[in-house]
Amino acid sequence: MIKINLDRVMLDRKMSSNELAKKIGIAPANLSILKTGKAKGIRFNTLEKICTVLDCQPGDILEYAGEET
Repeated sequence: MIKINLDRVMLDRKMSSNELAKKIGIAPANLSILKTGKAKGIRFNTLEKICTVLDCQPGDILEYAGEET
């Protein structure tokens, strides 16, 4: 299972969902799907934009947590 830690990184950077969505050019609803872990995938260019805006690494956002129980 892959955990999404985007909320934690955004909180550390004091950035709202709407602000991040605007800066990376996606709809707030799509960012919400990603943040809640309901997304089936993420484009590398979207991940790159998130990392650029939040000044982080992909590993700060994505975490492998083993098998889902």
